[in-house]
Amino acid sequence: MIRSTPPADGGGTSPVTALRDLSLASAAPAALRAAVRTGVADALGEIPVPVGELARTLQVDDAVLLRLLRTLRCYGVFDETADGIVHTPTSRLLREDHPQRLKYWVQWVTEPWVWELWPDLEAAVRTGRGHFEERYGEEFFAHLHKKWQDSTEVFNKSQTELSTLTSAAIAESLDLSDVKTFADVGGGRGYTLATILEANPHLHGTLVDLPAAIADPDPRLRPDGALAGRSRVIAGDCLRDIPAEADVYQFKSILEWDDDRTVTALRNAARAGRPGSRVLIVTNLIDDSPEVRYATGIDLLFLLNTNGRRHTRQGVAGLVERAGLKLEGIAPAGQLLHVVETSIPE
Repeated sequence: MIRSTPPADGGGTSPVTALRDLSLASAAPAALRAAVRTGVADALGEIPVPVGELARTLQVDDAVLLRLLRTLRCYGVFDETADGIVHTPTSRLLREDHPQRLKYWVQWVTEPWVWELWPDLEAAVRTGRGHFEERYGEEFFAHLHKKWQDSTEVFNKSQTELSTLTSAAIAESLDLSDVKTFADVGGGRGYTLATILEANPHLHGTLVDLPAAIADPDPRLRPDGALAGRSRVIAGDCLRDIPAEADVYQFKSILEWDDDRTVTALRNAARAGRPGSRVLIVTNLIDDSPEVRYATGIDLLFLLNTNGRRHTRQGVAGLVERAGLKLEGIAPAGQLLHVVETSIPE
């Protein structure tokens, strides 16, 4: 008689199975990327579609498509009924027309350069830092614009997607009733700034970012846009200087470079502003994150591409102090982000 041995965790996945699954977890993002790039989610509508018919629509191999979808189903991405492949709530987020779309975010974190970087993690553990510049001879974003131009556009779209998920919560969490001017530094195309301006009709806003980022701003911020009378769009590099004087400066999800560059950007905000101006750091803190796998995973990717990091409360407080700013407090902004509020000393 063979006696079964219960899993060591008391009924869930055994340690052996958990480790085997984890060691092959790279199959999941690879499968996600393949599904996005071949257009599976956009081709699938509201009714089940047989795999063969879906493959013909996409002009892909039906047998391999079935294997791809079999892998994704393990993660709740797509499902299959007797009548064919159907969407799940998760797979719908890969559709171009979904209001909470994450199609380009998935592409951004699975770009070819990402797969090149992950093997460098061992060296980073041994040396304490990433080695992107030594490997490629230039800093990450310069290399990206030069060698992976398509990836730059994917990045811009992915940041807009993330802003769509969080901007309303940010606007709701900020008390800007006594503020006249607001600068969103490194704000990309300006989705978050536009949302904040809509929520605060008295406010005038300035979007500051690199030329490539502001080349196609949010329609509301354009010269013929609904917010044109209360906004301006300026090219600028916050690591050099910030060409805008404002009552409030916001850095949303960008101060995740190496510590020296983060401090430089904060000091430039302090120089651009005036005593009493506020400087906000909007980020997802690791120690308070409801998405700890996401926060810690992106922390390691930041290490490898910009030698950066995702912050803890203690870490961000130290950077604020180094920059010569006064820490006023840290508060949640919705479910995903935190606002680290600082001020320029009087």
